This record gives sequence, C-alpha cells and structure tokens, in this order.
Amino acid sequence: MAAIYSGIYQKLKSAKTSWEDKLKLARFAWISHQCILPNKEQVLLDWVTQALVSNYKKKHELEDEVVEKLWAYLDDVIRSKRLQDLLKSGKTVGLSFSVAEIINKRLSDAYSEKTQQNIGTVLSCSSGILSTPSLSVIYTAKCELLVDLLSKLSKLACQQLASDDAVGSQLFSVLQLTFAQYLLIQRQQTNPNRVFGQVTSHLLQPCLLLRHLLTVRRWTQADDNHVCQHLSREIRSQIETLLQAGLFQPELFSSYKEELLSEQEKKKTLLLPVNTVQTKLGSDLCEPALHGAVVADSVSLLYKLFLDSYCKAENHLVCFHMLSRLFGCLRLSKLQEGGRSDTLFPVDWSMELLALEQLLNLVLSNDIYNVASDRIRHKEVQFGFYRKLAQMLLTHSQASIPAWFRCLKLLLSLNHLIVEPDLDDLVSSAWIDAEASEPRTKKPQETLINTIFQIYSKLRQFPRLFEEVLTVICRPAVDELRPSVFSAGLTAKLREYLLELPPNQILDILCLVVEKCQTLIIPAIEGSIDMALKLMSVCSVLHAFLFNMRSLDDVTPSPVVLRTQHLMANIQKGITQPLMELLQAPRSEEEKSELWLRKTSDAALLLLYTWVEVDSLFGVSCSKYVSPTAETAVAEPAARHWGISAFLPGVKDQCWRRVMELASSFASTSKYCLELLTLQKMKMILMQTEADLQALQHAAAFILESGRSAMSRGESEPWDGDISAITELSYPTAHWHLVMSNLAILLPYISLKDVQYIANVLLEMLMLAEAQEAATDQESSISIAKISLSLIHSSLLPEMRVLHCAFLTHLIHQFAMVLPTATRDSVDLPLQQLSVTNIPWHEEILASCKTVDPLEVSSENKVQKGELSLSWKTLEKVAQCIVLLAKNGCPVILKERQLQRCLGLLEIVSLLKLDSFLPSDCTRCFLVLLSLLVNTRASVSCSRLLLLKVLSTCFHLLRCLQAGRNSSSVLKVLHASDVLEAVMTSQLTACKFFTDVLTVPVWTQYVQEVQEFLENFLHMIIERRQSVKINLEKFMSFLVSRRPDAGAVKSIDWKNWNPAAEQLLLTAFTTLCHVVTLHIQQLPEKKLHSADVLCALLEPVVLQMVRTVEHGIQSNTPNQPLPVAYIPSVTTLLRADLSHPVKKDWQKEPSKFLKRPRVKLYQEFYSQILKELPCAGNNLQFLQLALQFLSVFCSVPELYPEKETAVIVVFAIKKLLSGPAITTQVIRSMEMELTDVLVQVLGNCSAEEFYAIMRLVLQGLEVKNIWQQKAKEVLSAVTLTKLLLSCPLSGDKGKAFWFASPQIITALVLQTKEACQDPALISIIVIPILETVAALLRQGEGILVNPHHVSLAFSILLIVPLDHLKTEDYYGVFLGVHEVLFSIVQCHPKVLFKAAPSFLNSFHRLVVSVIHEGRQKGDRGNRDEFEMILKCAHLVERMYTYIAAEMEDFTVFSAFIVAHYVTELQKVTLHPAVKAHLTEGIYHILDLCIERDIKFLSASLPAGVRQVFKDLYNDYNHYHKAKKQGEEKYTA
Repeated sequence: MAAIYSGIYQKLKSAKTSWEDKLKLARFAWISHQCILPNKEQVLLDWVTQALVSNYKKKHELEDEVVEKLWAYLDDVIRSKRLQDLLKSGKTVGLSFSVAEIINKRLSDAYSEKTQQNIGTVLSCSSGILSTPSLSVIYTAKCELLVDLLSKLSKLACQQLASDDAVGSQLFSVLQLTFAQYLLIQRQQTNPNRVFGQVTSHLLQPCLLLRHLLTVRRWTQADDNHVCQHLSREIRSQIETLLQAGLFQPELFSSYKEELLSEQEKKKTLLLPVNTVQTKLGSDLCEPALHGAVVADSVSLLYKLFLDSYCKAENHLVCFHMLSRLFGCLRLSKLQEGGRSDTLFPVDWSMELLALEQLLNLVLSNDIYNVASDRIRHKEVQFGFYRKLAQMLLTHSQASIPAWFRCLKLLLSLNHLIVEPDLDDLVSSAWIDAEASEPRTKKPQETLINTIFQIYSKLRQFPRLFEEVLTVICRPAVDELRPSVFSAGLTAKLREYLLELPPNQILDILCLVVEKCQTLIIPAIEGSIDMALKLMSVCSVLHAFLFNMRSLDDVTPSPVVLRTQHLMANIQKGITQPLMELLQAPRSEEEKSELWLRKTSDAALLLLYTWVEVDSLFGVSCSKYVSPTAETAVAEPAARHWGISAFLPGVKDQCWRRVMELASSFASTSKYCLELLTLQKMKMILMQTEADLQALQHAAAFILESGRSAMSRGESEPWDGDISAITELSYPTAHWHLVMSNLAILLPYISLKDVQYIANVLLEMLMLAEAQEAATDQESSISIAKISLSLIHSSLLPEMRVLHCAFLTHLIHQFAMVLPTATRDSVDLPLQQLSVTNIPWHEEILASCKTVDPLEVSSENKVQKGELSLSWKTLEKVAQCIVLLAKNGCPVILKERQLQRCLGLLEIVSLLKLDSFLPSDCTRCFLVLLSLLVNTRASVSCSRLLLLKVLSTCFHLLRCLQAGRNSSSVLKVLHASDVLEAVMTSQLTACKFFTDVLTVPVWTQYVQEVQEFLENFLHMIIERRQSVKINLEKFMSFLVSRRPDAGAVKSIDWKNWNPAAEQLLLTAFTTLCHVVTLHIQQLPEKKLHSADVLCALLEPVVLQMVRTVEHGIQSNTPNQPLPVAYIPSVTTLLRADLSHPVKKDWQKEPSKFLKRPRVKLYQEFYSQILKELPCAGNNLQFLQLALQFLSVFCSVPELYPEKETAVIVVFAIKKLLSGPAITTQVIRSMEMELTDVLVQVLGNCSAEEFYAIMRLVLQGLEVKNIWQQKAKEVLSAVTLTKLLLSCPLSGDKGKAFWFASPQIITALVLQTKEACQDPALISIIVIPILETVAALLRQGEGILVNPHHVSLAFSILLIVPLDHLKTEDYYGVFLGVHEVLFSIVQCHPKVLFKAAPSFLNSFHRLVVSVIHEGRQKGDRGNRDEFEMILKCAHLVERMYTYIAAEMEDFTVFSAFIVAHYVTELQKVTLHPAVKAHLTEGIYHILDLCIERDIKFLSASLPAGVRQVFKDLYNDYNHYHKAKKQGEEKYTA
C-alpha cells in the first residue's frame, strides 16, 4: 500500500520552504488521494487566501510571479471538479470575506494603473466565486463588497471600451454575472433609502458611462463576437433594471414629489433624490471630452425609468417638473438663460437635440401635458416651459441637424400654440430659408412641414399660414439662392390637404399671392436679383396650388367659378403680360446673361405654362368656365395658326419669338417650360376635329431640338421632379423625362432622322446606365438611366415599332463597332451589312400604316406585289454570307475587352421583349446573334469563363427569339439545316478552349443553353413542317460525319478530338434523338408511314450515340463515377428504342424490339447507376438524371439483369436516402423523380416483391434505429412511406399496404417521442413524419375505419415542440401540425367529434404559439422571420374559417375556442398584421356563438381577459357582423 504523506501543512506554513516548493506541495495535496489532512480542502483554501491577504496587507510582500501563481492556484481550486463534487455532496467549504476585499483591491489597482494585462486570473476567480452559491456568500452576505466589485468592474469595462484595444469577453462575462448577483440582492433589500444611497454613491456614474460607451462603440472584427451581439445588449438591459429598482422605487415617490413640488427646501435633512441625481450628472461624471455626450445619453434614460415607475394621471405635474430638472442638466438649458450658442459644436448640438427629442417623445407618448389642466390648475407652467424651449430652438436654428426638425414637430404635436407666436420664424428657419439638402435632413423637414399643414388644415387656417409664408418670402433673402419652396415630397403632401380645403380658402390664398406679386415684386423687379428670386418663389407657390387644387367641374358652385375666372384674368393681365413685356425688350448679350433676367424668365415661363395648362383643364372640365382668352382668341388671326395669341391674346408673334430666344439661351426652368408649352399646344391641336399636321410636326421637332445640345454634352445629374428647381445639370434629365413620357404623342409627328436620334440617345444612356446608377443612390430622384431603363422595360416600346426598329439598328451598329479596326471597314461582314443606315429596315412598318411624311418612303423603294423588298434581299444576302463564312472558317478574332463589350450589348438585347419583334427585326436580331456565334472567335488569351458566358447569353437570346410569333421568319432567308450545321461547327471548333473548365458551373449552363436551343429549333422545324425530312436528314448526316471513326483511334481526327467536343456532340445527338422520339410518339395511327421514315432516319444517330457512350464509358477511369453528360443520352437512347415498335401488339414483348448489344449496354448502365446512387451524396444534378433513367428502365421489367428484381432498386433508393449527405432539402428537390421511379417499380413488380419492399420500410421504422443513433435510417423509411402514398396501389398491393398502416402509424408515434428529445432531429425526422402522417390520413379516407388508428395522430401532435426552434424548423413543424389537423378535419370528421378534446388541445397549441411568436418585438424582429409568422397566422385563420363553415357539430365548443384565444391574446401585444389574420379567423368562430355563449364568456372570464373579449366582440359587431349582414341581404 502506498505511503500516506503527512507534515505537508507544516511545510506550507514554514518560512524555510520556498514558495515554489509550497505551490508544488499545495497542488499535489489537492489532487492526491494519498495525502490525508483533516478538512484538507478548507485547510488548502485557507492557506492560499491567507498568503494572498498577507501580501496585499503588506505583512509579507511577495514577488509578482509568486502572487500570480497563488491566484492561479486559487482559481484552479475554485473551478476544480473535486470542489464542486464536495459542495454537491453537502460538505461545507468556504472563503473568508478578506478574499472579496483583495479581489476588489486587485481590480482597483488595475484600474488605477490603466493596465488589464494580469487580471485574467483574478477575473476568473471572481467568476468562479459568484457562480458557486456556497462561495458567493462572501459577496452576497456583505452587500458593500458586491457593490464595490460591480463599481470596479464597470470602471474597468469603461476603460477597455474607451481604448483602441480589441474588446475581450472575459471581463464582460464576469460583469454580466456580477450584475445578475447584485440585482438578486437588490430585490431582497427592504430599505429603499439604503439602496438609493448605494446606487447613487457607487454605481450611478460608472453605470451611465458604461451604458453610453456600449451604445456608441463601433465594433470591429477584432472585438469578441459574443460581447458585440449578446453581452453588450444584456448588460445595458441589466443597467436599466438596476437604475429603475435603485432610483425609482415606489417608496421614494413621496420624496420626489416633495422635492419637485416645493418651491424651497424645508428641511436640510430631507432626502433630495432629484438633487442627488443632478449632482451625480455633474462634471465629475467622467472626463470632460465625454461629459456632454454621456449626460445627453443619460437624461432620456433616467426620465423614461422615472415615468415607467411613477407615471399616473394624478402624477403628471410631478413628471413634468422632473422633465424640467433633467433638461437643466443639458447644455441646451444654458442657452435659455442667455448663453452663447457658439460654445456648442455641431456634434454637440446633434447629441443635445437628440436627447431633447427623446424627452419630448416621452412627454407626448405618456400624455404628460394636458392643455386644459395646465391652463386651469397650474397657471400654464408647462406651456411656459415649452414656449421658452420653442423660442430657444428658433433663435438658435440648426437646420442641418434632423433632430432639430423633429423637436419642433413634437412641440407642435403637444400644442400648436407653443410655436404659433413665432410662426414666421418657424416658416423662415425650418422651411423657406432652411438649407436641408441632404436626404437625412430632408425627410424630417418634410415631416415637420406636413405637421404644420395638417394642423392649419384642421383649424381651417391655411390662409393664415400662407400669409406668413408670403411674408417670409417677401423679406430680404438670407441667401442669394433660396431653396425651392415645394419639393416633390412636399407637393404630394400639399395635394392631400388642398383636396380637403374649401375652394374659397384656396382662392383666398391665391388672391393674396397674386396681390403680393403685383404690388411688391413686379414694380421693382427690373435689375433686382432679390426680387427675381422672390418672384420665382411666389410663382412656384402659384404653380403648386393651381396644379394640385381640385379642378372646376359642372357641379362647382357658380360663385367659385366666377371668382376663379377673375383670378385667372388677374394672373394673365397683372403678372404674365407685364413679365412678357419685360422679357421681350431688346437687350445686349451681356445683359442677357444676368442672373435676375434668368430667374425672371424662369418664373415668367413657369407661371405662363401653369396658367395655360390650368386654363385648358378648366375649359374642358367645366362648361360654366369662360377663359379670359375666349373673347380675343376668335378675333386674333394668329390663333388659327396656333401662335402665341392662342394662349396669350395681346402678345405678338414677333415679341414671343424674342422671349423664346431669351428663354432658350438658359438650360433651366424657362427652357423646360417652353417645351411643356409646345407639348400643350400639340395636345390642344389634337383635340380639334381637324389637326394641323404641319404645326404638329414643327412642335414635335422643336421639343427634340430644344434639348439636343444639352443631351449631347453627356453631363447630367438626377432631378427630383420639381420644375422650379431645374438647373443646368438637371435640365437634360428633365428634358429626357418629358420626351420619354410623351413619346406616344411625339412619335407620329417626328421625322425618321429624329426617331434615329432618340434611338441613339436611348442606347447611349443604357450603355452608361450601370455606372450612373451606381453613382446615384437617391431612390426618389429621377435619372436619365432610370428613365431609359423604364422605357426599355415597359410594354410601350414594342408598340412604337419605328423606334423599336431604329433602336435595333443602332444596337447592331454598336455590335459592328466592337469588331477589330482592321475588319470594321469591311462592308462584306454580316454585322456591317445589318447596320447599314441607307437600307429602309422600317419599310414593312410604314407599309402597314399610313405614312406621316410622304417623303419618308420614296417611290424607288416601293416594291411590286410578290417581290422581295430591299431589306429582305439584304437579309437574305447576309444570311448566305454568314453560312459561307462559317463553311470557309474565316472568323473574326476578338480580344477580351471586345468580348466584355459584346456581353454588355447582349445584356441590353436581353432587356428588349424579343418575342414581340416584327418578322424583319426578328430575322435581323437572329442573324446578329448567329453571326456572333459562328463568325467570331476569342483570342487565345481570353478568359474561358467570359467566353462561355457570352456564348451562353447568345444561345439564351436565340431561344427567346424562337418563342416569338415571328420566329419562323428566319427560315425565309436560311435553310434550317444550314443554321444547325453552322452553329454546331463553330461550337465544336470552340470546344478546344474548354477542356480545362468542364467542371465549372458556367460550362454546365452553356451545355444546357445549347441543348435547349437545339431542342427549340428542331421542334420549330417539325411543328411548322419546314422540309422536315430534308432538314433532319442533313443535320443527322452532318452530326454523324463530325464524329471520328471509332475504329481509327490513332487517327488524326482522334488526336484533335477532346472531351468538351465529345460532350457537346453527345448533347446534340441526345437532343435530336429526344425530339424525334417525342414526335414519333405523338403521331396518330394514320401516319405510321411517317414514323417508319423517321425511325429509319434516327437509326444512324442511335448507332453513333451508342458508340460515343461506349467510348466514353471505356475511356472513363476505373472506379470513377460516370460523367453526368452520359446519363441523359442513355435515357434518350432507351426512350428512342422503346418508341420504335409502333406496330400492333408490340406492348406484349417490348424487349424483342431492343437489339441485344444495346440491352447489354442498358443493363451495364443500370448496374453502374445502382452502384453509384448511394454514394452520390448531395450531387443533385446526377441524382435527378439517374432517377430519370431508372424510371424509364424500370418501366420494362424484362430489362432487369438476371436474378435482379424491383426490390434491388428500392433497396438502392433506401440506401441513398439514408446517406450522410442527404438532407430534407435534397429529398424535396428530387421528390418528383423518386415518385416516378417508384410508380414504375411498384406498377410492374409482383405481390411477393411488394411484400419484401414493405418489410424493408417497416424495418427502417423500428424504434431501435433511433436508439442506435441511426436517424438517417428512419428518415429513409419515413420518406419511402410518403412516396408509397404517392403511388397508385391497387389489388393485393393496396391491401398489403393498408393492412400495415396501423403498424406504420404506431411506429411513427414512437419515433416522434424519441426524436423530440433531441432538437437536432426536429428537421431530420419530426417534420418528415408530420408530412407523412398528413399524407397517410388523406389517402386513408374511407380506408382507415378504426377511429383509434386516426386518434394516434393526436399523440404525435401533442408531443411535437413548438418553442425554442430555429426559424426554418418552426415553420416546418407548424405547417406539419396544421396539415395533420386539416387532414383529420377534412377526411375523418366522425373521428374528430369523438376526439374533440385532443383536437382542441392540438389546435390550441398552434394558436398559443403563433400569438407568442407574433408579438411586437420592436427592432429585434427579422423580416424573413416575420414573413414566416404571417404564414402561420394565415394557417390558423384558415382552420378557424373551415371549422366555422364545415363543422356544425363543433358549435358547442365555439365559446371555449374564443375563451382560449382571448386568454392568450391578453398576455401579449400582437403585431397588427398577425392580429389581422387571427382576428378575421376568430370572427368566424364568433359567428357560431349564440347569445347564451356571449353571456357565459362575459360572466366567466377573468377581469383583464374580459376586457379583451369585450373589445373583440365590439369590433366583431362593428366590422364583421355588419358586413356579413350586408352581404346576406344581397345574397340569393
């Protein structure tokens, strides 16, 4: 027996023993069972703690290394499993309070020394002590020590957050644990004054600083992820809880009330909580640089916590005084006392205003300010405070800070009278003179102005508001260039209020505007920039009102119409005519460039356009309205020619030309308004019975010419839609917007040259669109790129055929420009010929409609009936050229940069609606794409992936063209076989580049595109009967000739051959075979001769396919999987062989029609597939193709190799489904293919084979599988069960399955019970089981006659967990449970009534779950998660509705269903969208409730729940019942 060591204690206490030896002895003593000491654990703990205490109390000063080792030893002991086991067994082991003291001292030293390098062990000790109840007593029994620890840890955390070092998790984990311990102790304290003292003396300042630093910290990747995402949020929450419980306990309210309501302190000894808190927020809170920010961040928190604790109706005055005291802590309060605003920097202003906004938000949301109560009872004390606040904000305007606007908006929401005395200052500083150009300030500014509109609209004081607006506008401008009065957003808001206002109020405002303009501005405008700016602002107000007010109509009262007429006449005579006279005066070139003249021109033409547009509208919509131009328009001869007199009688054409000349020299509002006036003129001409064609053409040409120079410069910026704010850079955008928006009006009257100009600009803008869109992030603004893209995406462009044709011509020209310089000038190249401008590509468009301009189609271009037009002759010539170049092998070599440009142009082509092309355009586009494919090659240095992408895009676009109604027009100029040969020749040649990229996804996509193009083209040949036999025969011969002879393996052909070419050729063989086979199968019996001809044609293709596949398989490396490309080929071969025998009685022995060598090939392939299937993992492409082959193979049982049966196939599938890489998502992706295989297998197998298959399934469902951790075995069996339910089972097979169904259901119940214990198995087993049970119950309608078997399903539903699940798992489980319930409700209603309690319990779990998950979560919510919750709520609504509509027997339970619902609803606040679904559903259940049920619910529900029910029932009566009765009234 080993010796027992003794004397260790003496050695530990001995001064002669070195500390190194002592530590070794202590460690040995702790872990060794051979060392026996009385109460050994306590002795060793006392020894190490005594050593540390002596060191820190300076009795024995030790070396730093020894001290660190002592701390490490203490930490190891505290965290050791031995100590934990001893404590669990009930043994008492403790620490002395001095340990807590030295830990606190050690942390204090670390904070003072500003180094946290060596405190990891001390923190670990603290964590171990606090997390062990019997040890944490040293802190919990002496609360002062815990408070001190929390204070020290908070300061250390602040120090770490303030530094640039990465934040680690250890300190914050200990801090979070300490907060939790303190909060536990705090709740147990009985003396609120003591707690208040502890918090304010030691914790308030570090906690507020820590919370601020955690909030503003910019987390980096170097910081610990757990701290960023979890601990920081948790600690902030704990700080709020600590402060609320420490500072604002109910027992302290009397002290707060006495201090806040008394004018002076009555007792010096009285507890002054507010004063104490204010003092702690003083200068010693933190370092000066952070002080202002921390205070600003803290006051709103403290006020929120105060309101949460004390805010009741009777305490509102106390709450207000607390607000004023806390506001006094902000630096803003000094400004009220006359302080200087320049002491605050913009950053400080932002923080202070944000704090003020939060305070005012709390006042508003808690209804602290009652206007009547404040005025009657409290001498307007609150009003006075808010009034001073408003004055301070308006005196020190901060229009660049969003919070400033929000603060003013909140003050207006409290009471508009707070701001009304300073309404002019508000309008000036927050609206007219505010420079809020940034989007972040624009939105709050518009919200503030919207609030002003709303208030004055409700008060019916809109004229009063706009009187102030005009006063501000007419003041001298603060800045030389004022911002626009009405932005696009404000104009939309104004429109809403103008529609509600009485017409006379709007006219009052307009008359006031006109009067101000006539008396103050017009007389003094000449030469004055200030007056010109004022005029612009006033005209923009007139424009906004006249354009957005309600139009006159025949029901408008006559006085309003007369007043409007007078107003319009006044505008015309008093403003527009004087301005026109001013503008038409002769001026020098220098004078014309002056700013005042430019602004005057802008304002005058904006007002003129507004007047003309509104006058026309009133004339059309109101028969009582008489235009001021009516008297003179008839008399003026110029009106007949649509001169200016038609709009402004009295203005001569010569004068108007001078005005136009002046306005056209400014690329701004005036030029844009000229275009709008011209467009208005076109509309007025078109409204006449006889349109003046020449005037329309001149007008359309003027509009296009007006912006041509600006568009050609290529410089533009986004435009917000505000006419008065058009600048030189935003003018091109505004002009292009006008042209594109009115193309339907302009296009019939512009020349072909102008159409080509529009097409050219449109294409240029699209080519620049990507770069421009990246540069502009403003969603609301309009850019040239957005306008162009919207036209391309619209359905209007294909209707504008001439423009469509011209756009295609320019696009082809761009393709031609991509070609190398050496070949670009060659007129013989297809792309050059297709983009020639002197060929009338548009002639078939003009031939089908009446031409506008007789010069457009010259007589020499007219063609005789039956003769091909010039454009078609050119297309035919180009087509022959493409084929010839392809045969001669003379491609154009493109570099990578040119390929990139090609790809960009192809993406523009993809934006067009290719299926809407006219025949000639369809043919042109086809030839362009064909030429790119067959007449161009990439240089050797090009990226292979880029080349593949270009080729794939070309094939994709060709397919899109083939989907159009004019796709066969291509065959007018090309033989189908020539197209196919040219394409395949070029692609087989290009394949030499692709040997090293056969495994990348782009190659797979390319092969797929080639296959789909060939398939579509071959279908077109067959369906449209385009020389089917000749074309197919030629293409087949070509394909056969392209493959090297299998016998000459060493020939030159084979040396040049490569796997990429082989795969592509095999794809072509397969596609051809598939299309022809499909056509043969669809032929009627009368056309058996055609089938024989096609079969004979197909034979050489089939032989070549067999050789290619065999060669591929032979050249494949042994033990390597089959190349995926071969699987569809063999499947197609097999289908082709099975389609050959179309003679009588072929179905009896189909295998006889298969040639023996080919049967051997299929069998070998089948064996290889079965071998590889279980190892395929999640290779979805292989799995889908392999299963498609098996479904065809298994349709002919005679093909099975000897001694193999259908059971082998099912076994392979079961093995596949139980593979480690198989997930439920993979199974879902190949479910259709699996079903097809099983349908064929089970349809052709014998009864004995089916019994064997059932045994396989039942073995997989045995519960021992899950005990043995074989979850995938269970998944495979459950999936097979579900698949069997999708197969038509009849006779003995059906009987066998349903005979085993009770055993299946029981097995599924047991599996669910076991799987629910492991959350990881929810998605793997539980969700598939729910889907299978639902399918079993649906298919078992009328078959499962034993109610007990159906009731077993409820056992599953009551076990399945619905909480603490991942988002994706939650929806799967919820849907599964719902579908099982719905299957029972629909298919087994008799069972349901007997098992009503189980049904209600199961359904109630869904309701409880969706209510819990659908509660409002603030900012924590996730959009995808919310969409999922909405789907779940919709499912619950569906169930409620079905129960109410179909299940009359359930009427007796309706009251209980409602009671369940309202009981849960009372516990949470639901998200409105979720609540809408649930409420709609429960209304249908309330339809079932009779009066007795309602009385029962009203009497029996608890008080809080009863109120919820009452609100629900009132809403039901108000909304649902009334609507239902209304519908029933009109129901037959």
